[in-house]
Amino acid sequence: MVRLSKKVEYGLIAIGHIATKPTGEIVTAKEIADAYKIPYELVAKVLQKLTKSGLIVSHQGVRGGYALTRNPGDIPVSMIINAIEGMQPVIAQCMSDGPESCTVFTVCTIKSPLIKVQANIERAFSTMMLSEIV
Repeated sequence: MVRLSKKVEYGLIAIGHIATKPTGEIVTAKEIADAYKIPYELVAKVLQKLTKSGLIVSHQGVRGGYALTRNPGDIPVSMIINAIEGMQPVIAQCMSDGPESCTVFTVCTIKSPLIKVQANIERAFSTMMLSEIV
């Protein structure tokens, strides 16, 4: 089963929360952490990664916080996942770590079907936009 990490889950929650606000409205990490009862430290780290990737912008100061850099309809979920994890979730270790990580790779009978499933998962994440999950 494909499973998203807690970082990705919290990242999707955080950027989704930001996306629900009117354009230009600033949202703080504390506001997000409090609203969803998730650890502030983890929210702050995820928001830093999203800022570094250019998906959100950070505003410093007393009235500081975060805002989207573009329309939610222009942000694929795959871009959010990549910003947080550096890669898309994979369904088999050999797909992320390479054939040498698998002792049965050369005789494996399920790798071809799993590659098709992986492609469908990647297509789903790349075609689903942030606007669809808020």
